[in-house]
Amino acid sequence: MPVTTEDVAQVALLARLSIPEETMEDVTGRFTRVLELVAELQQVDTDGVVPMSNPHDMEQRLRADAVTEENRRDELQKPAPSVEDGYFLVPRVID
Repeated sequence: MPVTTEDVAQVALLARLSIPEETMEDVTGRFTRVLELVAELQQVDTDGVVPMSNPHDMEQRLRADAVTEENRRDELQKPAPSVEDGYFLVPRVID
């Protein structure tokens, strides 16, 4: 299905994009090539292919779950205007 400059203008309007008239033909051609690539990819047989979350075969390096700082909550809450049971109290902003 060929893409027209009117199609691209409509998509640009919906996406709130401003495409200068002098570049509309170029953008239309690029948009058409992207849609052709998507159509080509849809033809690929992916039956039996396990989806991946990451194309790299890596393991997540995790740090040890250890406390690295002391608890200074009381000291840090001293300048707060309102504190209760270790929590900062803030004024209600939504009724």
